[in-house]
Amino acid sequence: MNNVMIDVIKKQIVQKMTNDSSQINISSLPVMEHFYTIQGEGFYQGKAAYFIRLAGCDVGCTWCDVKESWDAARHPILQIRDLISEVEKTQAEVVVITGGEPLMHNLDSLTQELQSAGLKTHLETSGAYPLSGSWDWICISPKKFKAPLAENLPVANELKVVIFNKSDFEWAEKYASQVSSNCKLYLQPEWDKASQMTPLIIDHIKSHPKWELSLQIHKFINVP
Repeated sequence: MNNVMIDVIKKQIVQKMTNDSSQINISSLPVMEHFYTIQGEGFYQGKAAYFIRLAGCDVGCTWCDVKESWDAARHPILQIRDLISEVEKTQAEVVVITGGEPLMHNLDSLTQELQSAGLKTHLETSGAYPLSGSWDWICISPKKFKAPLAENLPVANELKVVIFNKSDFEWAEKYASQVSSNCKLYLQPEWDKASQMTPLIIDHIKSHPKWELSLQIHKFINVP
């Protein structure tokens, strides 16, 4: 896909987001947890970030390490303004919206208010739902259990594929061909199979140097 086509798709998505957000004003969202820590994965690994983990997910990854986030009804509904007040108590400059699957919710109001407060907005998503919100960085981590929407892939800044078994490398290459040429590409071993998968990932990266290795460093150093 060439850059001209990507720019056209981006403009179409932005226009759709603008049209949708003019009719939707969400002041609260179900939140499993929120905390200030460092980003443990991908391009911003090691950088300070405030995480807001929204509740609700139907993607159904068998190896998910936050399955307690799946049922939104189990978690409190928090006001966006109150969330931003908590972020502002820290030195955070970046807020990562994750889940669960955050795009199950309309994120226009949340991101608009975060950016109005001078904060950068980063999204971590499977890409399985239509894009909403205004983003400084979008990380799509495609899952076999519920594939990402094709319309989301060209606007990803980062593609992060979790490697659980050997067949996931073919899956990774499939989606690498659908993102822009500027998208950062990461392969990340599933935590419980890291000893088996990491050597295979290293070999794959050596053969396909467009990829980089992502490790969940927050788990190594035992921070959220």
